[in-house]
Amino acid sequence: MLPEYDIVIVGSGLGGLLCAALLGKEGYSVCVLEKNRQYGGSLQTFSRDKTLFDSGVHYIGGLAPGQTLHQVFSYLGLTDALKLQQLDTDGFDRIVFLEDGTEYALAQGYDRFAAKLKEAFPGEESAIDQYCSTIREICSRFPMYNLRTGEGMSEKEGVMGIDTLAFLQSITTNQRLQEVLAGNNFLYAGEPDKTPLYVHALVVNSYIESAWKILDGGSQITKHLVKLIRSAGGDLFNHTEVIKLEGDDERLTRAVTKDGRQFKAKHFISNLHPKRTLEITESPLLKAAYRNRIKKLADTVSSFSLNVVLKPGVFPYLNHNYYLHRPGAVWEAVEAKPQDWPLSAGVFFTEDANHPGYAESLSILTYMSAGEWEPWKNTFNTDSQQGERGNDYHRLKTEKAELLLDLVEKRFPDLREAIKSYFCATPLSFRDYIGTDDGSLYGIAKDYRNPMATYLPTRTKVPNLFLTGQNVLLHGILGVTITALTTCAEFVPVEELLKKIRSAT
Repeated sequence: MLPEYDIVIVGSGLGGLLCAALLGKEGYSVCVLEKNRQYGGSLQTFSRDKTLFDSGVHYIGGLAPGQTLHQVFSYLGLTDALKLQQLDTDGFDRIVFLEDGTEYALAQGYDRFAAKLKEAFPGEESAIDQYCSTIREICSRFPMYNLRTGEGMSEKEGVMGIDTLAFLQSITTNQRLQEVLAGNNFLYAGEPDKTPLYVHALVVNSYIESAWKILDGGSQITKHLVKLIRSAGGDLFNHTEVIKLEGDDERLTRAVTKDGRQFKAKHFISNLHPKRTLEITESPLLKAAYRNRIKKLADTVSSFSLNVVLKPGVFPYLNHNYYLHRPGAVWEAVEAKPQDWPLSAGVFFTEDANHPGYAESLSILTYMSAGEWEPWKNTFNTDSQQGERGNDYHRLKTEKAELLLDLVEKRFPDLREAIKSYFCATPLSFRDYIGTDDGSLYGIAKDYRNPMATYLPTRTKVPNLFLTGQNVLLHGILGVTITALTTCAEFVPVEELLKKIRSAT
């Protein structure tokens, strides 16, 4: 007979694991239920041709001492457990415009960041200073992002209704500078006349503060958190798909799994997409109007990734990332038509430990709609539901991979000669392993025109059901961490928790 837990957490993405680790440290009995073999969601790694690749975590920000993610990770013992490498401080991201090959560096630290851009854009000093001050001002309005308590939504409301593109156009008429400042918008799937400036600010600020690679892959975060959860007496079950959250008219009492097991708890936290959470939750407190509102929320676009194994000692390792753009692609790539695809790509390097100075592998990502894979939408290929999608599917993957390589070769003309092998992931791959219906990169798309509708609270209409994860407040490693803290604040005295985190070393 399974025990009754204080908290059952559905889904083991970073948000779910952080909630379990933090609440376990606070004395709660926790249980994490994961449908796949691997824990970790987007933190998962996989091996191809004896080479390790990350599913989604190619670099992270805010990990220098005193910065937000560093403090949370230090409190949980992660900073000592992870093998980290700081990216090039003079340009962690390089924005490249393929029509003329020009390259712009985004540096770490606001002084260096501004100085590098001023060198590249003489006469735009005022616009660059205004950009930096505005980004920092917006970030200061989000209390948990700064590990402090605040005044609820009142601090944030004044900045949540600003459009990113409109803001950039307001500070400068230099279109190239506008494009450079938004050149790494793959980090948040930026859309023109939609993406709020606060999303841009909270994401890019963390990387400007400091940008890092996890040398042994994002799954190292998972392994440490799983160990921490178990050391506090928590339980984790993989291959355990929750199909129902049930209870009475007032609260939930149990999670029911596909194989018929029941996990009882006083409280439940869902790390699933809110749409999926509502689909499995049986409660009269979730009215039809609320369900329909959540169901209609649009998700961010999905992606196509190319994981490239390189020949040893051939392709130089670069300690920064590249974002490559065709003309006009910074804002257009997110909705590229099939005949124009791809318009942009992100390129991320992994160094070969046996051949220092050379790259072992590349991860190349670009936007892609799930619509192109409609013929295979009812096929699945996971640990629990393995299937073969057929020759046409693999033929299309290869065709897309070659088009993406054509784009990247405009910056790296010798790339194909250095390739040993490559492997693709489509929107269906992301759908199967991350758990969104359409393989969305970052879950629910935030919209400055109706910011409160797309900025979901962690508390639901059911008093003992809470949400966490990238769909709620903000995506990304830092965004999900902030969301997890907000979820945990429903259970523990938040100021005491934040004090412990701020004092962690």
